[in-house]
Amino acid sequence: MNKKYERYINYIVNDIEAPYFKNMGDNYGLSEKEYELVLTKLYDEPVRIKGNRVYDANGNVTYTENSSGYWVKNEYDTNGNIFYREDSNGRIEDYR
Repeated sequence: MNKKYERYINYIVNDIEAPYFKNMGDNYGLSEKEYELVLTKLYDEPVRIKGNRVYDANGNVTYTENSSGYWVKNEYDTNGNIFYREDSNGRIEDYR
């Protein structure tokens, strides 16, 4: 990855807010092929995208977004249990 492109990707990672898919396409002009790169850096771990869902290395859904921009973020403990959930309506559930 050349330095200019790397700086641009890092800028996006530091600037982006949910809804991620909508913003990556509409606001930053990224192709869908670049989404995984940005989200891997954002989550600081390898992610996989299937449709409108982002999966962590353990297969947990960490983020999902629908076409209207509604999104849900999940965080998991080391046992794979959800301990935090947040959505675009401002609802937060903390199970710790």
